Amino acid sequence: MMPELGKYASTVLSAYGVSIVLLIALVWWSLLAARRARADLDKVETRRNG
Repeated sequence: MMPELGKYASTVLSAYGVSIVLLIALVWWSLLAARRARADLDKVETRRNG
């Protein structure tokens, strides 16, 4: 199913690997930032409605 990459196989596969790792890290970082923002917003709303 995978195309023959010849002498470039290690370069292409490592590029794919790095890309996947970076995408996973970006999604994780975005979810973490959203969680922090939601917590901060909840704190502000709690203080406001006090």
